[in-house]
Amino acid sequence: MLNGRTELHIFDRRSVTWDRYCEEVLLPHVRLFRGAIEPDFIFMDDNARPHRALAVEEQLESEDITRMDWPAYFPDLNFIEHVWDALGRRIAARLHHPENTQQLKQMLI
Repeated sequence: MLNGRTELHIFDRRSVTWDRYCEEVLLPHVRLFRGAIEPDFIFMDDNARPHRALAVEEQLESEDITRMDWPAYFPDLNFIEHVWDALGRRIAARLHHPENTQQLKQMLI
């Protein structure tokens, strides 16, 4: 968004739940961008289960954040999926593959 991209957020080990999504993504990052770009800010995520929890919907509504309507199961239309594909290809093309999650994290960043 700002300058065309945001920092990559990597969730450490545990599963991504709706409350982790709110605490680690929505509150510290999305709220900040919404404040900087308003009133034309439209938030886009995918249809992952943690993104669609009622608590997340309520959080977005309480922050007056408009979410883009997005059909389920249309990965070809979702540019985020293309970014993940490009990152995966870059990692696969490297001479040295990551041996652990820390190395993978560094390569992704």
